[in-house]
Amino acid sequence: MKKQMLSKEQFLKARDFILTNARMIERRLFDFHFGSGNIEGVYHAVYAYRNVDGGFGHGMEPDTASPESQPLFSIMALETLDEIGYLTPELILKDFMPYFESVTTAKGGIPWMFQPKGEYPCEDHFKTVKEWAALSTTAPLLGILEKHHIDIPWMKKAEEFVWDEMERIQERHVFCNLCVPRRLQFLQYTKNREKAEKAITDLRKWIMADGILCKDRLDDGWGLYQKPHSLNYAPTPNSILRSLFSDDTIEADLTNLIHKQKDDGRWGHLVRTQ
Repeated sequence: MKKQMLSKEQFLKARDFILTNARMIERRLFDFHFGSGNIEGVYHAVYAYRNVDGGFGHGMEPDTASPESQPLFSIMALETLDEIGYLTPELILKDFMPYFESVTTAKGGIPWMFQPKGEYPCEDHFKTVKEWAALSTTAPLLGILEKHHIDIPWMKKAEEFVWDEMERIQERHVFCNLCVPRRLQFLQYTKNREKAEKAITDLRKWIMADGILCKDRLDDGWGLYQKPHSLNYAPTPNSILRSLFSDDTIEADLTNLIHKQKDDGRWGHLVRTQ
């Protein structure tokens, strides 16, 4: 497959947009991946969102600026530290699990969000969230625990909840380019390989069904919610679902993504970055 790359000019425009407009957490992540590789800078940027209860809030997901801890934000913090290789079993158990255990429901899972409180800026879709246990938060947490060889009593009921939810939801939300990767985080690391392989096979079938992938690269919504493309499901060469897509499809989507860079150096929300 031909290697698709940004030109130096495109890269510098993207860098300048990030340095001029992004929050500190994105700037630190950019520096880690493309600059100094400073891991401590990312850690401190992430922990700026941490509350005394151990959860993360303060607009870590910019659609709500409310300060209280949210399960989704706490998962995002965990995923970010995992991305840079900062996590250890000790850090997870000390700094993250007390909060997650405190918000675990009777079903064994953790909610996606709680409705934000107070008069803070907040998008409408967060004002009406259902505060029940969610696959999209419980599954990635379990995946990270398994990845780091952690075995605690909390995991038993949480895993039962995740398998039950996968069976209940099945192909629903398969179009969501945020939910599927978090489901895969669990399926990649769970010890129950028989169930995992079946679930991965089902995901592959559902994703390739008619109407899931957005094949019109001129569509303004290409890559956005409910209009995913190959890179949403296979963002790296070693992604579990990479074999779903031909080299030609990946190359064409990469080329299209590069061409969608705006004049100021930015892209829209075309690929999952968390």
